[in-house]
Amino acid sequence: MATVTRRPPTVLLAAIAVGSMVGACSSDVDRTPATPAAATAGETPTRGTMTNDGSQTDTPDQTPTTAEAVQVVATGFEVPWGLVALDDGSLLVGERDTAEVFHVVPGADPERVTIVPGVSPGGEGGLLGLAVPADSSWHEGEPGEFFAYATTDTDNRVLRVEPGVVTGDGREEPSVEVVLEGIPKAGNHNGGRIEFGPDGHLYVTTGDASDGAQAQDGQSLAGKILRITPSGEPAPDNPDPSSPIWSLGHRNVQGLDWDQAGRLWASEFGQNALDELNLIHPGDNFGWPQFEGPGGEPAFSDPVISWPTSEASPSGLAVGRDGSVYVAALRGQSLWRVPVQDRGTGTDRASVTVGEPERLLEGEFGRLRSVVSGVDGKLWVLTSNTFRGDPAEEDDRLLLIPDPAALAPSTQVAPAG
Repeated sequence: MATVTRRPPTVLLAAIAVGSMVGACSSDVDRTPATPAAATAGETPTRGTMTNDGSQTDTPDQTPTTAEAVQVVATGFEVPWGLVALDDGSLLVGERDTAEVFHVVPGADPERVTIVPGVSPGGEGGLLGLAVPADSSWHEGEPGEFFAYATTDTDNRVLRVEPGVVTGDGREEPSVEVVLEGIPKAGNHNGGRIEFGPDGHLYVTTGDASDGAQAQDGQSLAGKILRITPSGEPAPDNPDPSSPIWSLGHRNVQGLDWDQAGRLWASEFGQNALDELNLIHPGDNFGWPQFEGPGGEPAFSDPVISWPTSEASPSGLAVGRDGSVYVAALRGQSLWRVPVQDRGTGTDRASVTVGEPERLLEGEFGRLRSVVSGVDGKLWVLTSNTFRGDPAEEDDRLLLIPDPAALAPSTQVAPAG
């Protein structure tokens, strides 16, 4: 087994059968634990197939078992959070509390790249999202800069990090530049996902820092999706050219990705009732704290679908090669697949038809934090059982799903709105 110094993420080269895990449920401390829904006894799992008119039919499932469809690539991470799939097939993985960043080449020892300085972990804060620009040398297997969302003693901020810079006295230390600062921090609801969009700008999700009123405050960076240049300036064509705010009225967004038509999807934690999958447009207001889930008021944008909070607590999000949206669920201990059909009418809500969410990997790996799509259509997933979970001996783990379409759903839950 390949190991890393410290506490070994261990690389495994073959698919491994795993048993059911029961972990702590809540990803937000203000929620009441609930038992996830289970598949109906005796039923054969089915997959929803979308027809040309956007309706959905069910066909008997003939897909491989979980052990055949999911590979455990590396183990032993401590509260992993940030995850980047690089063009050369390797990955960057960041640990929230240690602030360590690892480069993972499947089949080799994970290599510690650096420790990001100045990170002050606590509650849900620490080293959170990672992002790598399209022109980075990382995509060709050579170390380079990356961006990080980090909690410090005073705030949340976005950093540009260059690992392995040799200082004047010959020591090798990371070079860190503050790109954006002043994002409110709290023990809970720090947001933290950062992604470079197809336009080359950096999108940053922030939480309401446990103060819902900040999500509606246009002068606060809390409870927003921000859009900035790599140097930290408000990106061109933002709703307010002087502001980094792209959308507002969010409670705690931790998942972002774009589909092939350029639509931006985001996953968002609800409070006690409904979690959300949202389609984001510039200037949209998603209504928190006035609404949790659909509000039906013209001044606010409703989610595309909603889940009961007991089934989701959605963190990472990735759009698959098949066009489906995959959402990593913490409390729900599942990977949700949301079938999406492109109607070819633009990028607004009317441009897509969304099928019933399909629940994958229910209870197989415990809480799931991050999911990203690789250039070859594979999905990479990070578990999150060493935080508010019941960790197995190998937790936390990096998982590989070579063919996401091969995963059979365990249950189907109709969208709540």
